[in-house]
Amino acid sequence: MVLGSSGTSADDVLAVARGAARVELAPEALAEIAASRAVVDALAAKPEPVYGVSTGFGALAVMHISPELRAQLQRSIVRSHAAGMGPRVEREVVRALMFLRLKTLASGRTGVRPLVAETMAAILNAGITPVVHEYGSLGCSGDLAPLSHCALTLMGEGEAEGPDGVVRPSAELLAEAGIAPVELREKEGLALLNGTDGMLGMLLMACADLAGLYTAADITAALSLEALLGTDRVLAPELHAIRPHPGQAASAENMRRVLAGSGLTGHHQDEAPRVQDAYSIRCAPQVAGAGRDTLAHALLVAERELAAAVDNPVVLPDGRVESNGNFHGAPVAYVLDFLAIAAADLGSIAERRTDRLLDKNRSHGLPPFLADDPGVDSGLMIAQYTQAALVGENKRLAVPASADSIPSSAMQEDHVSMGWSAARKLRQAVDNLGRVLAVELVAATRAIELREQSSPVLTAAPATRAVVEAARAAGVEGPGRDRFLAPDLAAAERFVRSGALVAAAESVTGPLA
Repeated sequence: MVLGSSGTSADDVLAVARGAARVELAPEALAEIAASRAVVDALAAKPEPVYGVSTGFGALAVMHISPELRAQLQRSIVRSHAAGMGPRVEREVVRALMFLRLKTLASGRTGVRPLVAETMAAILNAGITPVVHEYGSLGCSGDLAPLSHCALTLMGEGEAEGPDGVVRPSAELLAEAGIAPVELREKEGLALLNGTDGMLGMLLMACADLAGLYTAADITAALSLEALLGTDRVLAPELHAIRPHPGQAASAENMRRVLAGSGLTGHHQDEAPRVQDAYSIRCAPQVAGAGRDTLAHALLVAERELAAAVDNPVVLPDGRVESNGNFHGAPVAYVLDFLAIAAADLGSIAERRTDRLLDKNRSHGLPPFLADDPGVDSGLMIAQYTQAALVGENKRLAVPASADSIPSSAMQEDHVSMGWSAARKLRQAVDNLGRVLAVELVAATRAIELREQSSPVLTAAPATRAVVEAARAAGVEGPGRDRFLAPDLAAAERFVRSGALVAAAESVTGPLA
């Protein structure tokens, strides 16, 4: 992964955060870094105070710092700001955080020395991951405490996780990797802390995960429609063309392709005639499609943020060093919260379909709770309880973090974004959504097999049959007497989250949106 003038993509971030992609600094990036450092060095030599170079920070920005104390000033800001608490943050989040901060350093707008950027790249490449804690960022001025814990490792202080997964003193890990700790100079401590990198990294990973889950949700919705003998006529392209939301059309087309060739759809006029299916079936493309469009908007914001150089003060191309407010996380925080709302609603409609499959009064002939011997067996009754608990949790997680603000730094930083908190709760919401869809998958595949067992006429679509067979091969058991259900649900979650569900459907349909 070469950081330079070509820019950084979401795929680059994922490759470094979740994989072992190596990072290099292009010659032009090193030249830009050196040029901006020359500007900072020139300012440091002047008597006029410059924020972050020859002054304190935050509410202490009025304090002038003499040259002999400026190295101590940079060490002090890192040590004092590394004040996180709570559980450790996931390795992939920390790697994304560091890579995105390195991306900004490579822009040549921060005024650090090339040595600082090169050392950060070396730490990433060595598989050393600083210990970062859950709490400590208000999303303004950027993700201060999380980035400070990363900068502490750069200095050879604090703790980090080695490539073997063991947490040890950072100094030991750096020494084993042949990396010399950095002695920070003017502006460099501040430059390592002032960014929206944590919330942006989590946004990019959430977008990648949600893209897969939205396709998975279209598939599970199609299976539920089939199992409930619903009509696929509501998926006709001409119906979605007259309400031209692109996400809606994509979801409807996914469902239509999954259901192609089904012998289960269209039986809504048989024994218990229905003019229309319930909203959770009929409106599946509208709800999932709205989420897809929300995701597209979030990706647009993420792409803009990826193109940004977030620091304060910033070194401009004309050599000016200017204070600014670009570290405020509002743009990222808003879309993080928006995605949490969309994830909650997608899970909510999936749970309603599951409940309909289990209710003998609304399932159009399926046994109560899809049980083998209802009364003796409880079937999937409590699986729906688990699903409902997850949906309830996601509704709570959908409450916006960005609507809150707590003043800090003696009222100098009197409005903050809470973007880090928005990102942390979105990660939980995404995990919960995967589990919700897994329960729908378990119910829908069991219901489809029960339908097929009841009549030779009721045959599933080829894509559905591929999904059922792949799920069974992955350890998701089908109909039968009650058994220990948690392993089935765990296998279904892995099947959904790994992309195996989508791959199974696409083996028949071809690529889905």
